[in-house]
Amino acid sequence: MARYQRVLVKLSGEALAGSGGTGVDPTSLAHLADEVLSIHELGVQIAVVVGGGNFFRGRMADGWGIGRAEADNIGMLGTMMNALMLRGALTARTQADVRVMTAVPIHSVAEPFIRLRAQRHLENGSIVVLGGGIGQPYVTTDYPAVQRSLELEVDALLVAKHGIDGIYDSDPKLHPDATRYSRLTYEDVLQAGLGVMDTSAMVLASEQNLVMHVFDVAAQGVMRDICAGADLGTLVSGAPD
Repeated sequence: MARYQRVLVKLSGEALAGSGGTGVDPTSLAHLADEVLSIHELGVQIAVVVGGGNFFRGRMADGWGIGRAEADNIGMLGTMMNALMLRGALTARTQADVRVMTAVPIHSVAEPFIRLRAQRHLENGSIVVLGGGIGQPYVTTDYPAVQRSLELEVDALLVAKHGIDGIYDSDPKLHPDATRYSRLTYEDVLQAGLGVMDTSAMVLASEQNLVMHVFDVAAQGVMRDICAGADLGTLVSGAPD
C-alpha cells in the first residue's frame, strides 16, 4: 500500500527539454509520461504542475526588450504547451482520463482551474495536468506548485529537479565533496538559503507544513518508489523527526 493517497509533481520545463535545453525532447517527454503513469498505476491520485522554461523565461525579458509582466505572460503560454505535450504523451500510453486545467483561460484546449472540479477529477481517477501557473506575472511555477498542492489537499509535493538528486550543502557540480541532505526542515532551508525553490514558495510551504520530496527527475522509478515509501532524495517538512 502506498504511503500517499494524493500527490502533486512539479516538473520543470528543462526536464522536458532534455540535454538540448530548449523545446521538447521526445525521449525526455516519454520518460516523464512513464514516470507519472507509474504513480497512477500504484493507485495514487496525481496532479502535475509543469513549468515553461524550455520555451521562455521571465528573466529573458531584458535581452528581448520585453517588459517583465509581458514576458511572464509568454512564459505561462509555454507552460500550456508543455501541459498539452504531456497530455498527448500520457493519452498515447494509457486509457486513464487525463485532464489539462489552466489558470489562463484557453477554452478550446483546456478546462479552467476550479479547485473543487480538480479535486473531483482526482477522486474519479483522472490524471490532472496544471498549466498556466497561477495566471499572474511575477512568480515562477514554484509558487503555483505549492499553492495547488495546498488547494488540492495533497499528501506530498514531489519536486523533480533537473540534474541533481536532492538538496546539497553546496553545489555538487562545483564542489565534488558536497553533502546531500536526506531530511531538512523548512527553517533549515530558509536560513541556509539553499535555493530549493523560490523563497515565496518555500515560505508558503513552511507556513502550511507541506511535505516535500526533492529528487532527480531523470532517475527511473524514483517518483513511484517515494510514493511507495522509499526515502530517496531529500525530504523537507515542517519539523524534525
